[in-house]
Amino acid sequence: MTEGPENRRRSRRLEHELPVAYRTVGSFLTDWAINISQGGMFINSRKPLPVGTEVEILIQLPTTESPIGLNGKVSRVVPVADGGTVAPGMGIEFTDLDPSKREQLDSLVTRLHRALGF
Repeated sequence: MTEGPENRRRSRRLEHELPVAYRTVGSFLTDWAINISQGGMFINSRKPLPVGTEVEILIQLPTTESPIGLNGKVSRVVPVADGGTVAPGMGIEFTDLDPSKREQLDSLVTRLHRALGF
């Protein structure tokens, strides 16, 4: 978890890999989310979508029996850098989360934080 004044995120995030599938107009892709919070996720991708792109995400949370669908939009892009130490990909900000999905995400992040000693 990243803390400090440079962290502008509104929700706690968890560095945890989860497989994700996402769809935008004309494409269906799979990658790995490398961190997740109640407000969004970062998807590790060598071909991130442009900022502002709306996406539909399917994610299998360890606490649910079937994948849940989430809507979001690309809020930032980290390009592939030669020899870089930062993972390339895109930050996704969740949009239109209903209370049930928000609770599932919050429960997952809280449970895994406790399990990892944060």
